[in-house]
Amino acid sequence: MMIPDNVFEQVVPAVNPHRTATPTSHFPFPTVTPDIPKVYHQYSTDVGHKTLWVVCIVMGLSSLSFYAMAMRVPVQKRLLHILTAFITTTAFLSYYAMATGAGIDYHTTIIKESKLHVVTELVRRQVFWARYIDWTLTTPLLLLDLSLLAGLNGASILVLMFSDVVMVLTGLFAGFARNEAQGWGWYAFACLAYLNVIYQLGYNGRFAVSGKDNKTKAFFGAISLFTLALWTIYPIVWGVADGARLVNVDGEIIAYAVLDILAKPVFGFWLLLTHDSMARTSPSIGGFWAHGLSSEGTLRVGDVHGDD
Repeated sequence: MMIPDNVFEQVVPAVNPHRTATPTSHFPFPTVTPDIPKVYHQYSTDVGHKTLWVVCIVMGLSSLSFYAMAMRVPVQKRLLHILTAFITTTAFLSYYAMATGAGIDYHTTIIKESKLHVVTELVRRQVFWARYIDWTLTTPLLLLDLSLLAGLNGASILVLMFSDVVMVLTGLFAGFARNEAQGWGWYAFACLAYLNVIYQLGYNGRFAVSGKDNKTKAFFGAISLFTLALWTIYPIVWGVADGARLVNVDGEIIAYAVLDILAKPVFGFWLLLTHDSMARTSPSIGGFWAHGLSSEGTLRVGDVHGDD
């Protein structure tokens, strides 16, 4: 919703009624009235608020399902389940924060100035910064899911996750930019970081999975393409919502809600159900993950006897 408003405060100097006015000039003193900028307010309504609650419930139920699915497989096969459950749990907390009024701020952006650099138009729009915290934590975990599935090497995983964090944080900086030019500059940096995500996952990931069985290769190709296609829509939504403000805040909430449900719960169920059906070829981790620290060289109660 966009509501123009001219908000200003007129300051009138105090006058002492007991003081006698003494003219100091025969010429009238000119009155200067500063230009008042026009302010456009953009905020969510009941539609957006209800949408946040719906997604919050979906994320919560999905998290419970993923934890239950984790308990049904051996601990060696449980890593993807735990990572996926962490993704939706974090999203649940984020949407709960936004639905209850936390994780939200207003940001003012200059959209028009005069030739003398006097601000004439401003827009004050809601920014859901809790969403960016969610993405900073969940998108690296999601990429880690895909990296483990493909068998990507550690160096590529590190570069992939760093590029992802840069992408999200520069998007946050763009959302709080002082003016449009600065905002689109941060947006460009975010897009460049995303191109590296595509390269690491699409090219290096495809090369890494090429040595695996046909079923794993086909599954990785499908789910990674699904993920990258969804993630490509996110910057488009930002561009028409926070960036160009062609979409109101309710439309922004609904668009991100649909994308988040597809990119997290739907992705999670697809990944884990397929993973469980490929029990013999799915990633398996032993060692400390499955068995804890080795008992060799440790001191246990009853091993040492003192002198009688």
